[in-house]
Amino acid sequence: MNRPVDVTMAAGFLAERYGPGVVDVAELGAGDWSRAFSFRLGNRDLVARFGKYEEAFRKDQKALAFAGSDLPVPAVLEIGEALGAFYAISERHFGVFLETLDAPGWRAVLPALLRCLDSLRAIAPPGSGLEWASEEDGSPSGWRQWLLESLEDRPGEYVCGWRESLRETPDIEEVFLAGHRALRALLPACPEVRRLLHRDLLNRNVLVATDASRLEAVFDWGCSIAGDFLYEVAWFTFWVPWYPALDALDLRRVFLNHYRVMDLEVENFDQRLACYELHIGLEHIAYTAFTGRKKDQQDIARRTLQVLESISS
Repeated sequence: MNRPVDVTMAAGFLAERYGPGVVDVAELGAGDWSRAFSFRLGNRDLVARFGKYEEAFRKDQKALAFAGSDLPVPAVLEIGEALGAFYAISERHFGVFLETLDAPGWRAVLPALLRCLDSLRAIAPPGSGLEWASEEDGSPSGWRQWLLESLEDRPGEYVCGWRESLRETPDIEEVFLAGHRALRALLPACPEVRRLLHRDLLNRNVLVATDASRLEAVFDWGCSIAGDFLYEVAWFTFWVPWYPALDALDLRRVFLNHYRVMDLEVENFDQRLACYELHIGLEHIAYTAFTGRKKDQQDIARRTLQVLESISS
């Protein structure tokens, strides 16, 4: 984007695109990669997002093929280019963000969340934008290979140039290097599984009913890939220190009991979970080096060090 799209720019584009029926344009929020605006068109509540990367919006569109009652995915109605960016128009869903729930809310939503993760675990995406790798396009040919190569600083990637920045903080670089060594040692325990992963469920990307009885929407599939379903579990267990209400649930026990009740044998649970927690920590150390968010980087390095210490204890 030449400049960030603001509400005036968005309203002007939407009025030009859809006519005088567009009303109530308002900013919903902004992330590192896109900005979102709500609006009404006739009797429909819609969302317009503007971002740098068309691929992320295409993933949202393709994710609709996997939607169901336990995995509600908003429909993407249109994708195009405008205002020096790509845009996507989607149906709007309503609710509260998953990570804003208090302890009773987390307990109430847990059955619905487990059903959502079970739905994800059942999906093996075909070759598509949601496929994390294919030998034909030169991408990593295996899940374990992706876990390693995704931690490399490669020119041309969305996030690149971070390695030099990381060298400016030797203590955090050492955590990164130690974590990388530990991750490599844990890789043999990780199976070559291809199941749909969202990989961003705690970043204002899941809406929950106000009574926390169900999920209302799962969106922003830009980070989605296919891999071991326990990675999605690790996403929650890694970030629990940021969400005290979630931390109180003892998630490891919750997931282990859930799989036991389902009679689902999960081999090498501890090793796989630790490997994916390390990957999440290392990936976000790299990302905060790229964005220059020093405080976030320190917090994530501290959490990654906790994972390392739990492995060695």
